[in-house]
Amino acid sequence: MPKNSSKTYWNVKTLVFMALLVAVHLVLTRVFVIELGAYRISVGSVATILAGIWLGPAAGGVCGLAADLIGCFMKGYAVNPFITIAAILWGVLPGLAKPLFTKRKKVGKAVGIVVSIVVTAIFSSLIFTTAGLVIFQGYNFYAIIPGRLLQFAALVPIYCIATCFLYFSPLTSLVVGTVSPAVLKKKTV
Repeated sequence: MPKNSSKTYWNVKTLVFMALLVAVHLVLTRVFVIELGAYRISVGSVATILAGIWLGPAAGGVCGLAADLIGCFMKGYAVNPFITIAAILWGVLPGLAKPLFTKRKKVGKAVGIVVSIVVTAIFSSLIFTTAGLVIFQGYNFYAIIPGRLLQFAALVPIYCIATCFLYFSPLTSLVVGTVSPAVLKKKTV
């Protein structure tokens, strides 16, 4: 592909990592989950956040979309367009924010990741998901917003810690292609 080409093509490795992150998201949000009506306690969005940071905003958005659609079919839910937009944003917004923190030291990167997750959670969880629950599922906004705020306050720090932990691990080098699997194997032996 010429260097001045504006088209982006996903190679097999990128598609494999996208599929793997969608699978991780599905396991974490559909299997290892606590469902409480309008509230869902899970950490599956971390996989979509990492897809956006590692593979770019387009790949993150596709991972969020695929995970939401497949998850709806797995659980027998109808697709809620607001919640689907929220799932896409979990991958797109952190991916778009990555250039703001890429060239910084470790602390600057961690702060950038945390800020991108908080902003994404505000849009995804508090705005779009809440709107989807109110508009399409008939929940009363004033009845669910206190619980949604508690859910936000409890889950966002977990998302930040898990994402930073995984981003600063050797896994990032493997996914973005700066280290081969053979080198990682030699380091662990």
